[in-house]
Amino acid sequence: MSQLHAADRLASLSPRLEAAGQEHLIRFAERLDPAARARLAEQVESIDLELLLRLTSGRGLAHADAGEPSPPETVDAADPAALDRRREGERLLRHGKVAAFTVAGGQGTRLGWNGPKGTFPATVVTGRPLFRVFAEQILATQDRFGAEVPWYVMTSPANDAETQAFFRDNNRFGLAPGQVCFLVQGTMPSVDLEGRILLEAPDRVALNPDGHGGSLRALRESGAIEEMKARGIEQISYFQVDNPLVRILDPLFLGFHAADERSSGEMSGKMVPKRNAAEKVGVFCRRGGRTGVVEYSDLPKSLAEARDADGRLRFRAGNIAVHLLSVEFVDRLTADPLTSGLPYHRAVKKVPCLDLATGQRIEPSEPNGVKFETFVFDAMPIARKALVMETSRLEEFAPIKNASGEDSPASSRQAQSDRHASWLEARGVRVARDADGHAAARIEIQPRTAMSAGELAGKALPDRIDPGSEVVI
Repeated sequence: MSQLHAADRLASLSPRLEAAGQEHLIRFAERLDPAARARLAEQVESIDLELLLRLTSGRGLAHADAGEPSPPETVDAADPAALDRRREGERLLRHGKVAAFTVAGGQGTRLGWNGPKGTFPATVVTGRPLFRVFAEQILATQDRFGAEVPWYVMTSPANDAETQAFFRDNNRFGLAPGQVCFLVQGTMPSVDLEGRILLEAPDRVALNPDGHGGSLRALRESGAIEEMKARGIEQISYFQVDNPLVRILDPLFLGFHAADERSSGEMSGKMVPKRNAAEKVGVFCRRGGRTGVVEYSDLPKSLAEARDADGRLRFRAGNIAVHLLSVEFVDRLTADPLTSGLPYHRAVKKVPCLDLATGQRIEPSEPNGVKFETFVFDAMPIARKALVMETSRLEEFAPIKNASGEDSPASSRQAQSDRHASWLEARGVRVARDADGHAAARIEIQPRTAMSAGELAGKALPDRIDPGSEVVI
């Protein structure tokens, strides 16, 4: 692109930017070389100024004013309808009606890992990365039900190239060509406290990811929704990349979601009881006659700590970010390109940016900017009815979020060993336990061997597992 062409593009943007009060975005354009001018023009052209004006004026934002929440109704595996629901879920899998969808836009920075979080070595003995854990669950499901499961992986602009290269280098972990589909998370401009878009550099707008709720819009904009409909996919199994215990294709959950009278078949979620009032997970609740999620930071301390007559937390239904959504529901929800159906949340943050007076980069010591993002769980109140299924933390929730302590690699690996120890004990194997009741050995059962205690029936198993041993089955 010639310098004149880039300059013309920026000049043509000037009236639009001035009308929106954002003319400062091209203030430093004359200092830029042609390539940098072209980059800036492309970024500015892509900004939805109408949406941003709505958000900075307070329209389209989430509001926590729908009345005090109440605990939700839940179903679980002991429900009398469980057997019939499992059969319905198995039918959906057998007929190829389900796609897996991983939200994997994050980096492993908090873990001290230099790469996408999905490449982090998560398992107890073999150190298989998270992406491989999920791929092996998909392969195991295909072994059992005989139908291909498409896998959609949402990356971010920061990790897309590296993620796709990781899949190529690992031959897609044995999945078929065309079975793994990548889409990139959207971004939103960060603004200052007066609503002016911030610049990260003279040729770059300060952008932030648009939140996990943006995954639904990304499905539409990437063409994934149309592709799913062409494949005959009816349900999307949504999960985040950091939980190696997640059951990504659970027949029981699928059956309750798709066939239970308490569900519309549009959106459902899984929960585990919170371990304590301070655990940083959102909680499912009823509010305004609808089932949804209140983020932990938005739940007043008095409600977070409230107890029922049995001494349990009233708001104990912890959201583990595992959802089922119908393709039709996501298609309808994202039909409006302006809002994509979900409210935005406003977060005041410290945002590195340019000083518009000097053009120098500043690292603020106090919050100076606003980031806008959407949350996928905000789709639940939009569904006609939303079902919440209770599951076991031991069986399904051991996220890897922090470098140490709770929700760390160490705690997750212990939880994985504990789950697999319980499966083996259910089959008569004697497993050494420590004084706290945890498995005293490192135990890894791979998905293609078994995805539950029942699937170990008929397998060759050891008689006992001694303290300090490492076992892979």
